[in-house]
Amino acid sequence: MAHVISLAEQARFPSGQILMTAGIDDLVRHGRINPTPYLLRHLAGDWGDLSDHDRQLNDAALKSGADRLFSSYQITPDLKLWIITEWDRSVTTLLLPSEY
Repeated sequence: MAHVISLAEQARFPSGQILMTAGIDDLVRHGRINPTPYLLRHLAGDWGDLSDHDRQLNDAALKSGADRLFSSYQITPDLKLWIITEWDRSVTTLLLPSEY
């Protein structure tokens, strides 16, 4: 039997409560996006389409536990997903940049 890797085994930090904004919820409901792979990437420390500077900020925040974690994923040419985990790791929010 194949071993299934759980979210807890992959995650480099706790997600806290996982929320999505109305815009992301609408895209999910209409089948335009499946946010799960992007959330898994975020929790594994794959920050997506960020500059080297922003990646370094995330890596420092991961070590210190004192700042938020931010990821950005370009899903299609006209669709970008942002994921933000709060500094205290209590909440992770999936949102569109326009909803920030």
